[in-house]
Amino acid sequence: MARNVLISVRCITMAFLLLQIALSPMTLMASDADPEQDFCVGIVASTTIVNGLVCKSPATVTVNDFVFAGLATAGNTATGAGSAVTPAFAAQFPGLNTLGISMARLDFAVGGLVAPHTHPRATEILIVIEGSLLVGFVSTSQQLFATTVNVGDVFVFPRGLLHFELNVGTGPAFAIAALNSQNPGVQAQPAALFGSGIESPVLEKAFGLTAAQVKQIEANF
Repeated sequence: MARNVLISVRCITMAFLLLQIALSPMTLMASDADPEQDFCVGIVASTTIVNGLVCKSPATVTVNDFVFAGLATAGNTATGAGSAVTPAFAAQFPGLNTLGISMARLDFAVGGLVAPHTHPRATEILIVIEGSLLVGFVSTSQQLFATTVNVGDVFVFPRGLLHFELNVGTGPAFAIAALNSQNPGVQAQPAALFGSGIESPVLEKAFGLTAAQVKQIEANF
């Protein structure tokens, strides 16, 4: 009898440990840590390095710290890509510090593109305010999920996956994105690959390019 009870206890303990192991990836995949105070308005100019921004003294915080007008103005789309992204991350909007959320405004000229990129720390949800956009992302099994979204449509880009937005309408386009991190990070793939100094032989072999072709592409970055 005692032996059976001991075996049962061991089985329950093992099951509990396996459950913890199974759930641990969910903990690791969680986004920004929960705040431990009402707010922590960031000091952007601080040189102290922490996981986030150093907090202002609550005594110096005002209502203006929680207002950001930067998304009211369209970005300059007179660029090579024909697009402009105006972020409202903690670096631009310090009131977001520790709150685990941010936004961005995306403006597109006709044919404008936000090049394939990733946000390593956030899922992004986008709503089209004006125009039509071809949007999509690529899963880790290399499957493309792409469609055209129009005014009022909402599309979600899962965290960390390569995605893009292209204006396929006949006029300018405008969208607003929200992300579940105060600092989602942005890594544009073309610049990361051809503008970071990766040795030419690596790029030649990876993309089937000649050294001259790699050099020509790198000149754009």
